[in-house]
Amino acid sequence: MHLYSREWLIGNNYPFGKAFEGIPKGDPLVEYKRTSPDVVLYNPDGIEYYKGDNEHLLVFESPDKKELLAVWTQSSCEGKGNNHIVMSRSKDSVNWTTPVYIVGSKENEKFNQASWAFPIVTSKNRIYLFYTKQLELFDNSQAGSGGLGCVYSDDFGFTWSDETVLPMARSRFDNPDAKYPKNWIVWQKPIKDANNKYIAGYTLCTSHVHNISDYDKTRWVNQDSRCYFMRFENIDDNPDPYDIQITWLPDDDKGIEVDNPIIKNMSTAQEPAITLLPDGRIFCIMRTVSGYVYYSISEDNGHTFKKAQPLRYGDNMDYIKHPLSPAPIYSIKDGLYLIAFHDNDGERIGFSQKKENWEYNMSNFIRNPLYIAIGRFDSNAEQPIQFGKKYKLLDTEDVAAGPKNTSETGTYTSMTYFKDKLMFWYPDRKYYLLGKEITDELIEQIVP
Repeated sequence: MHLYSREWLIGNNYPFGKAFEGIPKGDPLVEYKRTSPDVVLYNPDGIEYYKGDNEHLLVFESPDKKELLAVWTQSSCEGKGNNHIVMSRSKDSVNWTTPVYIVGSKENEKFNQASWAFPIVTSKNRIYLFYTKQLELFDNSQAGSGGLGCVYSDDFGFTWSDETVLPMARSRFDNPDAKYPKNWIVWQKPIKDANNKYIAGYTLCTSHVHNISDYDKTRWVNQDSRCYFMRFENIDDNPDPYDIQITWLPDDDKGIEVDNPIIKNMSTAQEPAITLLPDGRIFCIMRTVSGYVYYSISEDNGHTFKKAQPLRYGDNMDYIKHPLSPAPIYSIKDGLYLIAFHDNDGERIGFSQKKENWEYNMSNFIRNPLYIAIGRFDSNAEQPIQFGKKYKLLDTEDVAAGPKNTSETGTYTSMTYFKDKLMFWYPDRKYYLLGKEITDELIEQIVP
């Protein structure tokens, strides 16, 4: 079996099908190799039986520090109404178990979705999983609207509690009718803040009843949205789910806003990724439709945030270009930081997120390749993390795979440092789940 080039696949009349003109599909039996992964966490076209989407991959250490655990959202295809959460485990970060179902829609079920799970491991060795839980009523969408679902495990993830749905604070941007749940998604693992409390960022999308929308309904990227946060005050005490105390941030119920350059009076700021600076401030980056990553800073543990501005490689340096796609930041070893981005402003190879009347989901072909940069804290700089040169980490070469027919890569990622290996875990085309080692040699090559 051969990993054919995009040019060969097009020139030979798309032998494995095509996602769109100029975007061929590759041989699914070998496409997992295209981004040159070091680890194959999950390959639907290998020995596994499940041939659907696999996305939102969060890998973390087990409470006893002896294993890595991976949780992700599976579905027949994104948006088809059957999301569920599964888990796999590994003792060496290389060999992974067949995933097991935890919660959400079961096979051939079209309700009861559980989506976008994120873990918290407490100091008393309990694992909580939180997720967007589909309810009987939904607001904007079935998978992005719902309650705060929760299950927990006291045996390292082998068995789980019954499901609980926790109350969530209401916002001015929610549906005024409280029967309808919030429109929200957490996409990264929570971090510890300066007071050693877990805090998670989430996207809050404005309810459709407020009538703030793009006149072009095919162009889904323009959505009124802001970055908000939830802090778990007592979770290290292993409370029952209904006794979990959550502080909803920021205090002003305005969130972090970024003006949408196309739609007047709209903010589009989504998928906050946060890290803690050495001086105790929270540094947050987010995706926008401006063509750049944006960032904001909190000096008071999330109660207030400064006005967001475009992220640069460093003070007075170039902006970091990025379409509406997840933009993570991770604290890695030796006081350094890693960010990932696509290095385009939403336009590439003839596709544009600004174009009107989308014939197809433009984002599927804009979210590629994926670059990383290493950052270093600078207490004297206006932008407190200064980044070195970009490095291309992943590239699908614009060949599509999976039921979504997408050529994107490196969306909804996570990182671990386990048994002396720094690993970048990524969904590839929201189908294969893969890992790439970030070596000391690579870091030394690109560190500022």
